Amino acid sequence: MPRHKNKPTPLLPLGALAAGFGLSAATLAQTAPAAQDNVLPVVRAKASAEKQGKDDYQAGETRIGKGRQDIRDIPQSLTVVTEKLIDDRNYSNVKEVLKNTAGISFQAAEGGEEDIKIHGISLQSTGDIFIDGMRDPAFYDRDTFFLDRVELLRGSASLLFGRGSTGGAVNQVSKQAQLADQNQVDVTMGSHGALRTLADFNTRTGEAAALRVSAMANTADSNGAGSRVDKRGIGANYRFGVDETDEFGVTLYGLQNDNGMNYGVRWIKPDASAPVANSLVTKLDPDAYYGLASDFNKGTAYYGMLTHTHRFSPKTELVTKLRHAEYTRDQRATLWNFAAAAQQPGGQAVTLATLSPGTVLTRGQQLKKQDMQTVTLQSDLSSRFTAWGLEHNLQAGVDLAHEKKQVYGQISAAQGGIVPARPNTTLGTPYDDASLDEGLRSYRETSAYVSKAYGGYLQDMVQLAPMWKLLAGLRYDHLKGDYDTFNVPANALTPVTTSSYRMQVSAWSKRAALLFQPGAQWSFHLMGATSFNTSGDAYSLSPANQDIPPEQSVNVELGAKWDSADGKLSLRASAFRNTKLHERNTDPLNTNVVELSGKRHAAGLDFDIVGRITPEWEVFGNFTWMPVSRIDISSATSGEKQGDRPSLSPRYSGSLWTAYLVQPRLRLGAGLNARSSQTPNRNPAGIVAPRFVTADLMAEFAAVPEQLLFKLYVSNVANKLYADQLYTAFYVPGTGRVASITGTYKF
Repeated sequence: MPRHKNKPTPLLPLGALAAGFGLSAATLAQTAPAAQDNVLPVVRAKASAEKQGKDDYQAGETRIGKGRQDIRDIPQSLTVVTEKLIDDRNYSNVKEVLKNTAGISFQAAEGGEEDIKIHGISLQSTGDIFIDGMRDPAFYDRDTFFLDRVELLRGSASLLFGRGSTGGAVNQVSKQAQLADQNQVDVTMGSHGALRTLADFNTRTGEAAALRVSAMANTADSNGAGSRVDKRGIGANYRFGVDETDEFGVTLYGLQNDNGMNYGVRWIKPDASAPVANSLVTKLDPDAYYGLASDFNKGTAYYGMLTHTHRFSPKTELVTKLRHAEYTRDQRATLWNFAAAAQQPGGQAVTLATLSPGTVLTRGQQLKKQDMQTVTLQSDLSSRFTAWGLEHNLQAGVDLAHEKKQVYGQISAAQGGIVPARPNTTLGTPYDDASLDEGLRSYRETSAYVSKAYGGYLQDMVQLAPMWKLLAGLRYDHLKGDYDTFNVPANALTPVTTSSYRMQVSAWSKRAALLFQPGAQWSFHLMGATSFNTSGDAYSLSPANQDIPPEQSVNVELGAKWDSADGKLSLRASAFRNTKLHERNTDPLNTNVVELSGKRHAAGLDFDIVGRITPEWEVFGNFTWMPVSRIDISSATSGEKQGDRPSLSPRYSGSLWTAYLVQPRLRLGAGLNARSSQTPNRNPAGIVAPRFVTADLMAEFAAVPEQLLFKLYVSNVANKLYADQLYTAFYVPGTGRVASITGTYKF
């Protein structure tokens, strides 16, 4: 029924944006029928019918392009993981979602960060992961409990999101309240003493208002601190004026993590005479933990967001969001190593041939303590209208961001602090329960970063002819970042020496595409886009990089998308070439100098299939083949040298999942995840992590159809041992076999 209220339009947040782009309500009205007597068109409610991703693997539209768009109009490789697929595949965090998406590889970074590569190009967790289109820059274990879907856009995306987005962008879409009464509770029990409880309550509170609250609690602690999980979260969204001229939303979110961290396992040579390049994956139980019982990886993420949507008409809306977020992180982790030969049984250096339960391991410490605060304001206008005889789909917006980060370092013993000694252990005694009193440590601030940024973009897709569309867009970004380091003498806490560095960046990003859509089932595109990332992407500066201009990249893609006649199945294929034109390199003759002297490129093919082959048979698959990946220009004399294939650039990777409704109450599912061999970063020894394939199984039984369900899920059925995340001297092993059973009650 009609919900539009015939009342004066209130003052818009950032209303000057619309006027600035010449798209005020009066201007847009010129393209509408004249006989309207200045009354806005009726906007009909449809929120209650909106898909939430609970019923399908397939998503028909996306907001990763800022405004709501049909996926066939996105001229770029896009993979959407819906809530139903997240539930079917038992993903509890965003990293698991991404690991099972083609073209992605993970670095086992020094802080356990989600340092990701897409198509061989880095995607930084500090700048390329978003929540509802707004940057989510902190390091933390992102849970899926409050997510409707996860969207992965491959290739340059700076026009949409600003700095970063060189390899692509990950957008997490939060759950929203719907005009319906629907509730669900899930309880999962699994391997390693895992217990996960989810509650999702949605209540319609009025004719055009609804409240949604989701909560999560997750624990597991059978294999020592390294595999410990202890997290809880709550998210709430309240919407009122749903689908009226002015719609408002309030979102609150809180997540607390007190988890463990399996920091990594050392590469190992097969025997003493073998070169380091022949190092192998150490044959250890991937769940074995050699750290301390007192290790932990604590973190919090809290944010609040206000949203206002003003609808000038059914085809034109202005969405304004204001978000404040606070993050904390406190990590006390163990990175173990093989002790020196003199400490080993028989005085022999450790190799695969000499490995034994008596092999001695040292326990190094990896401490990270930091806080972060961000305030982000953005306003996005999307409009479909006719002008000069052509149909336009215009998107425009501005955004402002204020980010602050504080990093803390341990006070050393020489400075008066207490640094507990970390005892050795042996290979045969994992989970030995050794621990330290972490409360004895004290910290001081070692650095602080403050930045202010603003940007604006304009993009238009024009219908040139019945089958042809042309897209062109331009964005401008300005960023000023101030970075201070606080140094003290090695044997005292005073005096404090402050060194200050400043980075100022002004950059343009461009995007253009030609689309050919001969019918409702086919869409072809040729797209080119640029991107840039700054020296301060990791919130640190130095004399070597504070004045270095941004790295520049170009992405070119030729692609096709096909939808079945009923729209239930989609196929996508694309050929890509990503080129980083100006890459930062350290001068080999002066390691204190950074220069834009590098260049690399990668090229290959992406494939996707998603949807229903039959009403009973669902499928989700994606595959990347990247035969070309090369360091074209580099001044490096070791590691990734000119002519080498870059690290973390597997030739192929992919994931295939399918589920079939065998009978009205029974669904069965199975999947494969695969990745070819690849090398870790900064790899002078030439170590290669071997390829792997893992398999997962699922069975779901509806005890009471549409109300009470039970699901059995087994991941890595064969208990495959493989290197998942890679680093120079170590790797993080893939998770071994894990089984779980979930009970779902809907009411």
